[in-house]
Amino acid sequence: MAMATAKLLLLMVLVAGCSCDGSAWRGPLSRLRMLPTAQYVVEAAAERLKEDVSSAPLIHALHPLLGSAGDFSRRAGVPCDSWRLAVETYNKRDWTTVPASCEGYVGHYMLGGHYRRDSRVVVDEAVAYAETLNLVGNGKEVWVFDIDETSLSNLPYYATHGFGTKPYNATSFNEYVLEGSAPVLPETQRLFKKLISLGIKPVFLTGRTEDQRAITVANLRRQGYSGWMKLLLKPVGLKATAIAYKSGERQKLQDAGFVIVGNIGDQWSDILGVPEGARTFKLPDPLYYIG
Repeated sequence: MAMATAKLLLLMVLVAGCSCDGSAWRGPLSRLRMLPTAQYVVEAAAERLKEDVSSAPLIHALHPLLGSAGDFSRRAGVPCDSWRLAVETYNKRDWTTVPASCEGYVGHYMLGGHYRRDSRVVVDEAVAYAETLNLVGNGKEVWVFDIDETSLSNLPYYATHGFGTKPYNATSFNEYVLEGSAPVLPETQRLFKKLISLGIKPVFLTGRTEDQRAITVANLRRQGYSGWMKLLLKPVGLKATAIAYKSGERQKLQDAGFVIVGNIGDQWSDILGVPEGARTFKLPDPLYYIG
């Protein structure tokens, strides 16, 4: 009886998710392929159903089935969870692709509840820190936000490109960017709106290039962002590492009299390099590495 109930609940979630209209987080299901077949278990489905599914619209039809992906990691016979830990702690560097054997693990981590829970923990800490700040900068306090995999999600793209197991293709990725369809990352947007309410000015600092300004602005606004102070994009043709470019732009902000009270990104290169900001926050991202 319990097993039948769990299956029925799972079916209801999938039907509701595929029939709801225009969700920013879900994205068009027709563009996404199915994850590698696995032995889906009712226990994992029931665990996923315990989470607040109603506040986490679907981006992939199989998203509720494996939850945190721990079972898939064990079935794959590889230490994919250990690999991800090394990536997030900056012990694993200069990698170019996700291990092929970890495609299913990374996919289910990103599409299940685990990625959202990890992001929520980071943002909860960022919000708690922001609420303690004593603003004395005469309106000059700013918080730096990365865009890709921080403010907006490119998961609809990576779900159709092997979840990072395929080499980066600048042509196809830029085609996706120019669609302006990247969904919002809800946790980051919660921080963004909180900062504005506190009087802290958000600044977007992205590795996207200047020729993508118009579509980036349109995408951000379409996903509910407004009220930022600056949008800093990389000059076309600039030859510099991400750390050098982003730390240089932060230095310009500081030289102009702004106080960088916070800095959040998904890559270590978003938050390394002087000046980093008074405090930095690293969101999870096992999809790719930018040095």
